Amino acid sequence: MENWVYYRSVIDGEELRISGLNIWDHEWNNTRLWTTVKDPIYQQDRTMNIYTITAGETTITFAAGEFSNLVWGFYLPG
Repeated sequence: MENWVYYRSVIDGEELRISGLNIWDHEWNNTRLWTTVKDPIYQQDRTMNIYTITAGETTITFAAGEFSNLVWGFYLPG
């Protein structure tokens, strides 16, 4: 199992850059994989889908899910 590190929480559509790419400007490819991570505030286990984005020669991988209505949490492979 890969270790995932909490990156950031944002409101839906709020700019979030990973490796220079604003994730909202690109199509997310759902890998159909998931991981279990710890909520950064409550330390509860959360299940997040794993996505990739490819733009030119850059490919990023991240886990994401909604913590609450329109509040997204993002994790990066660590």
